[in-house]
Amino acid sequence: MKSPYEKMMIARNIARPNFYSFVKAVFDDFLELHGDRYYGDDSAIAGGLAHLEGRSVTVIGTVKGNSTNENIQRNFGMPSPEGYRKALRLMQQAEKFKRPVICLIDTPGAYPGVGAEKRGQAEAIAKNLYHMMSIKTPAISVITGEGGSGGALALAVSNKVYMLENAVYSVISANGFASILWKDAKREKEAAEIMKMTAGDLLGFGVIDKIIPEHPEGAHVSPHITFEALKKELSEDLEELSRLTPDEIYRSKYDKFRSFGIYEEY
Repeated sequence: MKSPYEKMMIARNIARPNFYSFVKAVFDDFLELHGDRYYGDDSAIAGGLAHLEGRSVTVIGTVKGNSTNENIQRNFGMPSPEGYRKALRLMQQAEKFKRPVICLIDTPGAYPGVGAEKRGQAEAIAKNLYHMMSIKTPAISVITGEGGSGGALALAVSNKVYMLENAVYSVISANGFASILWKDAKREKEAAEIMKMTAGDLLGFGVIDKIIPEHPEGAHVSPHITFEALKKELSEDLEELSRLTPDEIYRSKYDKFRSFGIYEEY
């Protein structure tokens, strides 16, 4: 059985299937759309129209590269505000035309550069959280690799949230956790062990709904295992969610996220 640190390293493997790999294997007729209609296009987030088993859907996701050059082009999967605004534009378009939204997430977090902050990174993420909670069309998010902080959560406020078996999902990276808590980034392995960031941990807490199987050494070893399992789960859950009214879709999502955590009233 893999340790949390080992799973985290598998999730970061550069050969791991990226957004376009999943789109090609799971969906049909993908038509990519570009730009946020405000500033520009962000190559760290891609999205567009597709079909899943004959059903029209909107697919959105963060994009890592499978080589150093691709990662530089995609900013290592770290989106800027225009990427989140593009994602929001596509979600609102999907709601208008009653298309389900599927988000594929693999990011260490939102890009923290000065330019991104000047262009409203925090506001862009906050607006995604607000509006994604409010849209009344079915939404499913899948953590395919790393799910880092608000940069991942901005695409994960959905009716259903899946994780691949070796994916990780946390409020901060293990490196950042170690740097802040112990002032020692070299204790990343120790941090990963205590952060409860694996799919098994998060399923137990009720943060996610399903674990998608993959090869024990990672989805890049036998990707068809993961592609077939994901396609099956997406099809079944979209069929179930499609039976709900728009208000029921909203309410189920609202109740899901309101149920997180423990609190007491005095």
